[in-house]
Amino acid sequence: MTTLDLTVGAPAHGGHCVARHEGRVVFVRHALPGERVRARLTESGADAKLWRADAVEILEASDDRVDSPWPEAGPGGIGGAELGHVALAAQREWKLAVLRESFKRFAGRPFEGAVRALDGDDEAGGLHYRTRVSASADAEGKAAMHAHRGDTLHALTAMPLAVPDVEHALLSHRFPAGARVSVAQGTDGTVRIVVDGTPWKAGKKDTRPHAPRTLRESVTVAGHTYDFKVDADGFWQVHRGAPATLVGEVLARVGDAASVADLYAGAGLFSLPLAATGRAVTSVETDRGASRSARRNLHAYPQASIVQGDVRRTLESGIGRPDAAVIDPPRSGAGRRTLDALVATGTPRIVYVACDPVALARDTALLAERGYDLVDAQAFDLFPMTHHVETVATFTSR
Repeated sequence: MTTLDLTVGAPAHGGHCVARHEGRVVFVRHALPGERVRARLTESGADAKLWRADAVEILEASDDRVDSPWPEAGPGGIGGAELGHVALAAQREWKLAVLRESFKRFAGRPFEGAVRALDGDDEAGGLHYRTRVSASADAEGKAAMHAHRGDTLHALTAMPLAVPDVEHALLSHRFPAGARVSVAQGTDGTVRIVVDGTPWKAGKKDTRPHAPRTLRESVTVAGHTYDFKVDADGFWQVHRGAPATLVGEVLARVGDAASVADLYAGAGLFSLPLAATGRAVTSVETDRGASRSARRNLHAYPQASIVQGDVRRTLESGIGRPDAAVIDPPRSGAGRRTLDALVATGTPRIVYVACDPVALARDTALLAERGYDLVDAQAFDLFPMTHHVETVATFTSR
């Protein structure tokens, strides 16, 4: 048995919907809730707790189904645009449903926010928003991506989620087979390519002793512009509008806090605006390169302390009692031990920037157990065409 006819149920975290076959759960990609589909099994087994499948034929289509703008990410293809077959408004409803289910299941409370689109995304059809992309080079040196949950590389013929200059730079060059390729564009329009950690220029390795590998980023919020210099292959929000959106949320949510701990601070996306608005800032980041960038970006603010180190251990060693803490953890969330260390500082306000709804819901439950109430949460669709969603939440101590 390689295909099943299934009636598709609700969306679940991870970009698939839940269906059932003879009592067994089947996670189905490339389907929509309510559809009847013929699905090809991609992972199955008599002893498996669940099966996985791709919808390859639509027997009864949802009204929210559209033609995907990136067929290469369809059934049997690459990961990276698993909601391309879903109308944009329905993508946001999908993500909201996942947030609500995550909070109900893991936090024992409702999620009362919404999922907002960023300006320009509807007009662009949810495309051309990524200023940073990465890929691997296949045996012929072409930019390629792995099959979903697989090792096979598929050469790319398009990257429609990227801004045009980044897409062109990625697809117009050949790279060493097996290389990891990063392409990024700064606010000033400069595009840089980094291959296995080495800058490239004009389609080849840039051998100059001080070959440029950084980009300038400018973030304007409420009439104020904050300037950054970041590594081209380092972490930075990929959506062109994400930095300003998130900085605006964080500044509003910390309120009049005079001192702020910025945890998992990266290159200082939040630390710099917080310091520039007169606050004392402790910026904590594990990654050496990102912490180095933060130090460079905040050099003009003596009230900012840059700490390169593990967040939990830094909190346990003591950072004082900040008036507020901003926490932007990895996809796995902050977790029990880090939250215990944060709560021990006595900070009365926590602003949590989350890229994973399940992790946020779990940490919401942990914070509630430790005396912190969720005041407000708002989600943003920073990753159209994918299942990812960013949520900003505020917690205050009782």
